[in-house]
Amino acid sequence: MSTSSTAEKIADAAQAILVGEGAAAVTMRRVADMVGVSPMAAYKHYPSRQALLDAVADRAFRELAGGWGRRAPDGPWEARALGLMEDFLDFALGRPHLYRFLMTDRRERARRFPDDFEAGGSPFGMLVVVVEEGMRAGVVRQDDPLEVSLAMTSSVQGLVQLYLGGRIGLEEDDFRRLCERTARRVLDGVRN
Repeated sequence: MSTSSTAEKIADAAQAILVGEGAAAVTMRRVADMVGVSPMAAYKHYPSRQALLDAVADRAFRELAGGWGRRAPDGPWEARALGLMEDFLDFALGRPHLYRFLMTDRRERARRFPDDFEAGGSPFGMLVVVVEEGMRAGVVRQDDPLEVSLAMTSSVQGLVQLYLGGRIGLEEDDFRRLCERTARRVLDGVRN
């Protein structure tokens, strides 16, 4: 087994555990057992559990960014913005443990607003691009694109937190419609 493929297999196993059970379930021993290597071999590739989780976070963000925005890549501004929201809901509701780990868990290397968001490298950056395009086209009022994007995402992200916490008693389809209505209200507030 080559060094890079072993490291990838270790990260794959850690990500599978994280997606299925949450970050707390990821241990170096468990990951090593899944891959069929010793815990010391796992530490050779990732010097700590945190280094492994950081690698999983980096690759998960790359995977998300690669698939984000395909639902409505072209078309009217609102359709593109709402398509990005649907992509977000697919991610958050489809992989809630990964969502919590990437978006809400306290982590040393977690992206922080505004600096890490200005630098791009996350699906959030795609919304910033759509907002900037909306401003250039006169669809959206001139303002700080980063802060407008944050305003557009915060309400839906808050609803997702409540939903995943069992505080919203709707079936998923009804919840998605609630998110769309909420997003449309926010979009109405930023329009020109």
